[in-house]
Amino acid sequence: MWQSQASREKNRLWKSLETTLAAVFVLAALPAPAGADIAPGSMNVVWNEGAQDCKAHPQPPLQIHAYNSRTFILRENLCSTFEAPFMYLLTGSDRALLIDTGDVADPKAMPLAKTVERLLPPGLPLLVVHSHRHMDHRAGDRQFAGLSNVRVIGYDIESVRRFYGFAHWPDGIGTIDLGDRIVDVLPTPGHNETHVVFYDRSTALLLSGDFMLPARLLVDDDQAEIASAKRVADFVRNRPVSFVLGAHIEEDVRGQFFPWESQYHPRERVLQMTKRDLLALPAAAAQFDGFYSNAGQFTFMNSTHNLLALGSAVIAAAVALIGLAVWFVRRRRSKRAILRS
Repeated sequence: MWQSQASREKNRLWKSLETTLAAVFVLAALPAPAGADIAPGSMNVVWNEGAQDCKAHPQPPLQIHAYNSRTFILRENLCSTFEAPFMYLLTGSDRALLIDTGDVADPKAMPLAKTVERLLPPGLPLLVVHSHRHMDHRAGDRQFAGLSNVRVIGYDIESVRRFYGFAHWPDGIGTIDLGDRIVDVLPTPGHNETHVVFYDRSTALLLSGDFMLPARLLVDDDQAEIASAKRVADFVRNRPVSFVLGAHIEEDVRGQFFPWESQYHPRERVLQMTKRDLLALPAAAAQFDGFYSNAGQFTFMNSTHNLLALGSAVIAAAVALIGLAVWFVRRRRSKRAILRS
């Protein structure tokens, strides 16, 4: 009986070992966990705050931050343009990608093309794209026109759909292959019809343009905004996100907005936002009243609706004043008629 029990115990141990070894082989065959090969980078940067008097305190037109050796963040100075947009330069083995060209066209005032050329390895082709068609994201396009090894993609909706292969806009995901670096492109209309965001698989950075950023979220199409927020949240839910980096900063460290068109941002908050922020966006967008509203950390605004409402209020006030004036004139005439009689 002892021999039988020992034999059974030996068989049990062998089966346990076989199961463990099988599990090891299965795990070894699985893909590496998400984020295992993400290239690290640094957001240890203080952005230039501009100046209260830009003439008295001239500023360099561009600030450059190396997130890592192949990823650069460029910002136009507040004294050059109150928009102070951010642009992103990603380099791969076959070509480089520049996302947006800023708000200043004049190469003397804003040497964007020369700066980008200096940052690139010699001879590396450059692809220039846009988060959307608003002028503060494409004014510098003409600096790249005619340069060798540079291709500038159009910012109109047909150019965007054609280049990324969006057959059923705004559905689908486009890709840009930089060689050893893939960038996913997601349609995000809402702020603007042509808006897209970029997800860099190499760094897990989501480059969000005006879709999500530490600023007022300006919305042209309420329903498209909600759908885009859900689309991006679904995309990132099971993917790593190092940071969400937008195109502007309008808030200070307390979350208060700087005055509109201010060229001085003292104690400006950081640029980067988080995956958690991104996942919270759909619910916040669904609460937008179509005019101006706050939902959590987000402030939504529809400038067109606000202007129409203001215009309607002005017209209503004017009609009321005219009506009051007519009533007053008629009343005076009536009194004069009574006195004459």
